[in-house]
Amino acid sequence: MEELSNIHIIAIWGFCIALVFGFVGNKTHFCTMGAISDVVNIGSRGRIGAWFVGIGIAVLGVQFLRSQGFIDLGESMYLSTQFLILSYVLGGFIFGIGMTLAAGCGQRNLVRVGGGNLKSLVVVLVLGITAYMTLRGLLALLRINYIYKADIELQDLGMNSQSLTQGVSALTGIPDGTSMQTIVALIVGIGFIAYAVKQQEFRTSFDNILAGLTIGGCVVAAWFVTGYLGQDDFDPIAPQGLTFVGPTGNTISYLMTFTGAQINFGIAVTFGMILGSFIYAIISGTFRIETFSNQSEMVSHLIGAVMMGFGGVLSFGCTIGQGVTGISTLAIGSFITLLMIVFGCALTMKVQYHMLDEKSFIGAVVTGTAELLNPFHKE
Repeated sequence: MEELSNIHIIAIWGFCIALVFGFVGNKTHFCTMGAISDVVNIGSRGRIGAWFVGIGIAVLGVQFLRSQGFIDLGESMYLSTQFLILSYVLGGFIFGIGMTLAAGCGQRNLVRVGGGNLKSLVVVLVLGITAYMTLRGLLALLRINYIYKADIELQDLGMNSQSLTQGVSALTGIPDGTSMQTIVALIVGIGFIAYAVKQQEFRTSFDNILAGLTIGGCVVAAWFVTGYLGQDDFDPIAPQGLTFVGPTGNTISYLMTFTGAQINFGIAVTFGMILGSFIYAIISGTFRIETFSNQSEMVSHLIGAVMMGFGGVLSFGCTIGQGVTGISTLAIGSFITLLMIVFGCALTMKVQYHMLDEKSFIGAVVTGTAELLNPFHKE
């Protein structure tokens, strides 16, 4: 029997990690778009608590691995000294709008595919094709030749990476050493967890607690597998966590060019998410074929899928890829992207609500923006 190569071993680990994520994601109905919707529309913070616990655990776990020398975060794409500010802002905002129109982010739609949702299958296919076009196709020209031009070279500012600790060091003059990194990691990680635990809707929900623990644990496991187990001098693997937009595009390409393609960690994760969700759906008896109810719903999902594919690649990740994995590295760009995803999502919900109240599109945007920027805004 031929011995497995390093990339195949890492892919198997990625598949297993995602299998758990997909299973739990279906069981707990975890959805980042739904979490934002709960806050915006009904003031419930249970699901946002699950997301925040996942972030907090990921930050503490990944920074511990870094401090112990298990992984070199400097090799990841998140901490580059090329600070692509327009990509983070524009990509995150576009992704946030897209995931609202498509009724869920990339992770949630992969989970729904496993549960038999054909609407999500369409979203995943269109998202993946758009993502691949943005990575290597026609849309890559727009990304590289125009949007990436608006960058800031952090080395010119005396920073060796875009880590939050480097930013604090540059502002305060305090050296960015182990103590600084530990303190910042503890503040950020514990801060996210403390906010979640403070919410009664989170504390009293087993599903929300399970989702948060699983998300954080899976992201830490992904970094450990690729950053430590995958470090083979003869067949090296780039350290990476969990993300779903780019890998979905690569998965579609892999399926179409199978005989001449090689699997990787991200592709294996995509397959694992779907299968894990499928297993739960079969075990629980919740597997259902679901299709579009009308033309308007289909158009909305298609537009959302395109926006997520483009915005997700532009911003280097999605609600998990940047919102958990990226933030676990303490990359400043990840915090900006997360804020813009949340803002884009929340604003779209506000616009949809006000347009139902017969406001014009422009009027709905103005009112919605004012409400988000000033919670005490009166019409």
